[in-house]
Amino acid sequence: MRNKSWLLMFFPMGILFLGIGTLILKKNLIGNSEFLPWVAAVVVSAFCLQVFLQRKRNLLAIWIFPLVIYFSSIGLVMIARLKPELFIPQLRWLLIGMAVFLLVVKYADRLQEFLSYQYILGLCCLILLCSPFLFGTEIGGSRNWIVFGPFQMQPSEFGKIFIVLFLAAYLSEHKNVLTLPSKRFVFLYLPPLRFIAPLLCIWGIAILMFVLQKDLGSALLFFGIAVFMTYMATGSRSYVFLALAFFIIGAVVSYFLFGHVRVRFAVWLNPWADPNGQAYQVVQSLFAFGTGGIWGTGFAHGHPFFIPEVHTDFIFSAIAEEFGLVGSMTIILAYFIFFYLGIRIAMNCKRDIHILLAAGCATIFFLQSFIIIAGVTKFLPMTGITLPFISYGGSSMVSSFILAGFLVALSKKENTGG
Repeated sequence: MRNKSWLLMFFPMGILFLGIGTLILKKNLIGNSEFLPWVAAVVVSAFCLQVFLQRKRNLLAIWIFPLVIYFSSIGLVMIARLKPELFIPQLRWLLIGMAVFLLVVKYADRLQEFLSYQYILGLCCLILLCSPFLFGTEIGGSRNWIVFGPFQMQPSEFGKIFIVLFLAAYLSEHKNVLTLPSKRFVFLYLPPLRFIAPLLCIWGIAILMFVLQKDLGSALLFFGIAVFMTYMATGSRSYVFLALAFFIIGAVVSYFLFGHVRVRFAVWLNPWADPNGQAYQVVQSLFAFGTGGIWGTGFAHGHPFFIPEVHTDFIFSAIAEEFGLVGSMTIILAYFIFFYLGIRIAMNCKRDIHILLAAGCATIFFLQSFIIIAGVTKFLPMTGITLPFISYGGSSMVSSFILAGFLVALSKKENTGG
């Protein structure tokens, strides 16, 4: 299989060509052939990258990239269906993402030298997360964007890379101190404050993102990453209880002090109280799921356009409407497989820092997909993050490819998978 792993690319490429062909026949896609060179460039680049990975003869790495292209193909087809004018920009971002992915895999050893500068990584993370406070622009109800002329960047997308790098470096170096607590607080056993101060700082920034930037999705994502990686490094439940208490107290205080926090929770608890106002998106998303049923309405036969910004936050709702429960569960299963492969890579690593880095990268994809899917189904309050590789967005696409590149590089470095 390793020698013919490029055959794995035919399935996601088939999805891409079938989807584009259907939209052309239905005249739903742009009326000229301007996008064809970009599609050809994506196909050639994807096959070349897979052949490059095949030469590394690493089974886990061989499966990671086809899954990434599977998600990306679904995203491209849905964006061409929902926002045809954004189809070529997304193709460009995909090509940029693959180029960055190749650079990360090829120069991973040099990039990992930065892990020696853990506090600089932590400082870069804080700068990225705090930059919207000073330079941010509110888009879609969240002040988490920085606009440079025609370009928009979401700093939190790149901040999640730095937080994983920082936590992997910090937790691996201070593992012994963090697992040998010297102080007891009620039923919690904790080390001296100076050793958990960086973790408290990250938790505090996550809550500030929720309150001041109105960015619940990124706050939950960063908080979940910190808690998961800390527990994985220490095995101590005290940190989990402390983190949950920290978050609950912050959320309760925010609820009583800030009106937009109360609005978010009110919409979550009862969207039918204001179905044409604040809860309009969530209500339309639930209608989309109900309309799709088991098998869906069929590609290009649904009406997902009732949902504002359906190509970003609510793209999973459009998939559920047109491909039904079967199509939705297929995507969820693919994310589970991706997470499983990432954890397998982590378990096969030999150094603590590599274990934590691989597990952190895998956890980001799992948490991010869970949070956004839970949001559009009203399992959690609606969040403003993207579905990895599927939702439209350049920042999300590039940052996701960087994290996938780290996973592939770690699998190669540690010679996992045989």
